[in-house]
Amino acid sequence: MISKDMKDWIDGASYESLLSRWRNAPVGDPLFQGETGKYYSDIMGKKRIEVGPGEAVRASKAIGW
Repeated sequence: MISKDMKDWIDGASYESLLSRWRNAPVGDPLFQGETGKYYSDIMGKKRIEVGPGEAVRASKAIGW
């Protein structure tokens, strides 16, 4: 079950914040497992569509890898 605090953070985070956490999280981070991980992935995908491809690329370049 996803906690209210985690759901609220995911819902309120920008696409760039979600992407940064996704890229920089340690292996096995519980945020990306189970129901919470599925919710995170779904919301990140929706926000990527909302910001559009140009902003998604800008965010990716800003974060780096």
